[in-house]
Amino acid sequence: MDNPNAHIQLHEPTPEDILLDAASRFASDKIAISFSGAEDVVLLDMAHRLGIEMVVFSLDTGRLHAETYRFIEDVRSRYNLKIEMLMPEASAVEQLVREKGLFSFYKDGHNECCGVRKIMPLRRKLSSLDAWITGQRRDQSVTRIDVPLEQTDKAFSTVDHTVTKFNPLAGWSSADVWSYIRTNEVPYNPLHDRGFVSIGCEPCTRAVAPHEHERAGRWWWEEATQKECGLHAQNIIKIVNR
Repeated sequence: MDNPNAHIQLHEPTPEDILLDAASRFASDKIAISFSGAEDVVLLDMAHRLGIEMVVFSLDTGRLHAETYRFIEDVRSRYNLKIEMLMPEASAVEQLVREKGLFSFYKDGHNECCGVRKIMPLRRKLSSLDAWITGQRRDQSVTRIDVPLEQTDKAFSTVDHTVTKFNPLAGWSSADVWSYIRTNEVPYNPLHDRGFVSIGCEPCTRAVAPHEHERAGRWWWEEATQKECGLHAQNIIKIVNR
């Protein structure tokens, strides 16, 4: 299912409905929740309350904030989870740093570094899965306004292996996410209390002012239409082809 007009339906299924449907269609070891931020921990909390078991992984680029690592441990403890930390190939990181230094992304753009630290580990993991669940929301950025509730992940599917991607919170707003977090006392990254709204790697994330868009703090030196690290590359393809 890859229907770009799915969000036009008057009555979308709830995130809980989508999680239950996804869990019923894929074996628990073949579907995963990708965990890193506020939206993702909402999905983990929902899955926990619904009694759903599936793989949980997080991308450890080696450049996350200290607060993010502590947050991951808080979540691991709170929900008694085995969170798989996906790490980049040491040789690939060593080559990138040796040839271009530690901060080449400020000059060359973030894609190369993200490719090594995020995309390669994710591709490796998704090759063993049939589906994954993300916390993407349509109002997060111009690259995500058409995000459907379910889609074929064209960025990571191959001729021989189709990967399905679920975006249960596509129709939610930031206010919806934080209402859920506060109502259900869900743990969250303490950086949010310091003005960090969208949190990635430490060198590529900054706090935003109240009037700024939530993704303004990610790769702030680049155009808004390019603010995808490759995890959701087909979002940019849609913008180019629009």
